[in-house]
Amino acid sequence: MPLACSLGLHWVGARCLVAEGCIWVCGDGMSSGYILILAVLILGGVIATLGDRIGTRVGKARLSLFNLRPKKTAVLVTILTGLVISASTIGVMLLASREFRDMLLNFDVIQRRLNRTKRDLESTREGLEKTNSDKTQVEQELAKTRRDRRDAQKQLAKINESLKTAVDRQRVTEEQRNLVLRQRDAINGQLGRVSTQAETLRTEISRLSGEQSALLAQRNAIAAQIADRDAEITKRTELIARRDRELADRNQVIASSELRLKELEQQQLGLQGDLARLTKAAQENQELLRLGTAAILRGQTLTAAAVKIEDPTQVTRVVDSILREANRTAVTRLNPVASNPDNQIIQIPQQEIEALVNRIKDGQAYAIRIRANANYILGETRGVAVFIDVARNVQIFDRGEILAAKVLDIPANLSSDQIQTWLNQLIASANSRALNKGLLVDSEVNIRAQAIVEVMNQLKQYNQPIEVRAIASEDTLSAGPLRLEFVIVQNGSAVLQTQSPS
Repeated sequence: MPLACSLGLHWVGARCLVAEGCIWVCGDGMSSGYILILAVLILGGVIATLGDRIGTRVGKARLSLFNLRPKKTAVLVTILTGLVISASTIGVMLLASREFRDMLLNFDVIQRRLNRTKRDLESTREGLEKTNSDKTQVEQELAKTRRDRRDAQKQLAKINESLKTAVDRQRVTEEQRNLVLRQRDAINGQLGRVSTQAETLRTEISRLSGEQSALLAQRNAIAAQIADRDAEITKRTELIARRDRELADRNQVIASSELRLKELEQQQLGLQGDLARLTKAAQENQELLRLGTAAILRGQTLTAAAVKIEDPTQVTRVVDSILREANRTAVTRLNPVASNPDNQIIQIPQQEIEALVNRIKDGQAYAIRIRANANYILGETRGVAVFIDVARNVQIFDRGEILAAKVLDIPANLSSDQIQTWLNQLIASANSRALNKGLLVDSEVNIRAQAIVEVMNQLKQYNQPIEVRAIASEDTLSAGPLRLEFVIVQNGSAVLQTQSPS
């Protein structure tokens, strides 16, 4: 039954890992993917078989671990075997697939940024299509307005022709009137007939004058309509110009989004390069171990803990827990494949333990470290002499406090390696100040790789001196860890502040 359960767990884990690693199989080749799957299956089967045999032997021998019953001890061995299968499966995938490691560590952040950039780009493209549609509609309306203007101009030309004809007729009538007047002066005897003709001519002149006034009013109305159409055409032209400017702005946003996408891709390549360098360093460390390098160095911390004893009756249990953790670390370092990591090998005088108990039971916060008293080689079986290092655990930095600040001249003219070296110097200055302020010598200093990438990308954009500050990202105790973030300041104002994820 334990073997079946273990194999079932391994099969489900392997199937999930293969599904998540599909991109790696497609990118690196089907043959390497099959080899990796086969290796994971074989490793799981071997470990499951060993776990089954160990569980069977433990059950038959009725052994007891941690004061458990033999039956529960066998169940515990089976559970540990399942954990080893899962851990080995994940370990094989992490060691064999660089893409899987990168996807597991950074894929969510990069994918969210890429998706957000793609959504912005899609929204901009939709706005561009809508703007083009509006521009086409405005151009069609403008063409219609121009056609109406041409029709109005033709109608005005006809009216002007009619007006000209009326003016000519009026001129002829005036000539006839003058002729009649001359005839009236010459022939007084024909006054009655001439007077009648004069009245007729006056009536006709009045009618023609009315027609002329009407034609003038019509011409003025048409001219006003043309002026209104010209104003509307001007507004439409301004609208088209504004839409063209909006279109240019949208194009600029699209270009900026594409540039940002390229920058994210370059950051991804940089992170992959860092991951490759770390992998190479790990392989070199493994080679040194095979050559017999020291497993424990003199003064090296085997375990560290920050404690504050509220109940004095619990102080002995806390100290025992710290010593057991230090013992397991020593066993694992000397023999990574040790079957019993709880086998006691550390050696410490009883009076030192009693002194530690008496010191930390006062209810104050303390940082405790168990450190090696000598050098020990990998595989060594003799006892490991240790000593206790205890100090008050007090707050040495507030969140946002500046640990170091430096001014960089014209960073845009420097290469990435030069900027990286300069940042390392800034980090070293911050670490030195922390040590002087009371940070324990071997306390952990954490700096996010993404924060360094953001600072380097921002610095490359400046052609003038700019200040970079290293600040504490949280309240820091003397036991550590010390977590750093960066602030870039220009002309007294912060232009970038990296922020660790919550």
